[in-house]
Amino acid sequence: MLYSDIARELIERREHDLAVRQRLIEEGTLFRGYSPEMEAVHLDNARQLQSIIAQIGWPAREQVGEEASQAAWLIVQHAISWPEFMKSTLALMHEQKPTRTIDPVALAFLSDRIAMYEDRPQVYGTQFVDDEHGRLVPYLLDGPVDEVNQRRGQVGLNTVEERLVELTAQLSVEQRKQPTADERQQERIAYDRWRRKVGWITA
Repeated sequence: MLYSDIARELIERREHDLAVRQRLIEEGTLFRGYSPEMEAVHLDNARQLQSIIAQIGWPAREQVGEEASQAAWLIVQHAISWPEFMKSTLALMHEQKPTRTIDPVALAFLSDRIAMYEDRPQVYGTQFVDDEHGRLVPYLLDGPVDEVNQRRGQVGLNTVEERLVELTAQLSVEQRKQPTADERQQERIAYDRWRRKVGWITA
């Protein structure tokens, strides 16, 4: 590991992110739109990561160790109100694949997340959303589920069906309250308004 101080900071920032998320879950406020407190944490972490990338490039495991590299990926994955940063970081990770160890699972999740926010089909089926009945389902897939599962297997992921079981169990632990149909409609309007505001969509 070349940058132990940076590694420590990335891990501490990830832990702070997750601690705030857990507190908001316990308070029952995390799933009521995008929490301003959560967004502030995400943006602060992303700005610091941008500074780190300017110094050392993508913090792969050769630079900061496996745990800190995964922490850096989580920070990018959560920087949802900064589209240009997410997209430029994905491009950088692809660019540095020949010279650094870039986790293919991290690439799959990040590319799918960007696709979802831009209303494009996802290639690896890593992103899940609520349907009109409040049931968790995969966001729009790029091709039949068998093809998506084949791609998932190639990067080391389990099947879409297995992942759905895992996420459903996780949500039951988090005790997320299901919105009514009217609340769901209002959430969708607010979601699209937010995407336009931060630059994911223009229409």
